[in-house]
Amino acid sequence: MTPARCEIHLLKAGSCLHPEAAALKGGSLCPVDFPALTALILHPTEGPLLWDTGYDPAFFRVTRRWPERLYALTTPVTLGEHEPAARQISRFGLGPDDIQGVIISHFHGDHVAGLPAFPKARLYCARAGLDQMRRVGRFTGVRQGLLPGLLPPDAESRAVFFEDRPRRSLPLDLRPFETGADLLGDGSLLAVELPGHCVGHWGLAARGPDDRLRLFVGDAAWSLRAIRENRPPPALTTALLGRTDRYRRTLADLHALEARGGEVVLLPSHCREAAGAVEIP
Repeated sequence: MTPARCEIHLLKAGSCLHPEAAALKGGSLCPVDFPALTALILHPTEGPLLWDTGYDPAFFRVTRRWPERLYALTTPVTLGEHEPAARQISRFGLGPDDIQGVIISHFHGDHVAGLPAFPKARLYCARAGLDQMRRVGRFTGVRQGLLPGLLPPDAESRAVFFEDRPRRSLPLDLRPFETGADLLGDGSLLAVELPGHCVGHWGLAARGPDDRLRLFVGDAAWSLRAIRENRPPPALTTALLGRTDRYRRTLADLHALEARGGEVVLLPSHCREAAGAVEIP
């Protein structure tokens, strides 16, 4: 059975400012813009889904008080009136209740701030990531980029865990990555574990209508430049959020994939270069 092709629309749901050096070893100390990229995925039978949510007005609500306010101060966020994903999908004739599922790369605030806007969607995610989000304290959460106030109270009942889905071999074009979790049971959307950035960090492989594979890599790399040059963030960054050794192994695998020069489109979540494909609202 040939997996279904999905219509994929890359969106930008806000951005933040942060020194480039925090995301790229040897980068500039000056603040640069990090877009929060998401994607609307139109599956031919399952309907509309989202890859992450980016920023949303909910982010500002939960960071009004301390210690959560520190998160907003260290990564100042810009979010235009029409940039939240819940508003952008209206261009496709959709409302928040039409979204059948949100595929969550990980639970950092800039990836899940829009979850409250999609109260009926299934939540495809890592059990390990959701468990950490539930048990983390407020101060530790801010240090690790987690804002539990963004998590819907019924998240567990709506969750479809990557760890529980059937494993499938990935297309050879994605080597050295070998297996993925079949989210819908038809091979069209395969969650790929990309460890190191934080607990429960996964990517997503999907094939577009042009037959090209997209690999959404979340924060396994903050830019295509980092992948091409196999250039990780400084150890201080990766150790603060996750595990440096595992992050660097994952980045090396992405570098090997890119170096083969195949047809796979790699999409880091905060890459300004990748944002060139964003559909402007």
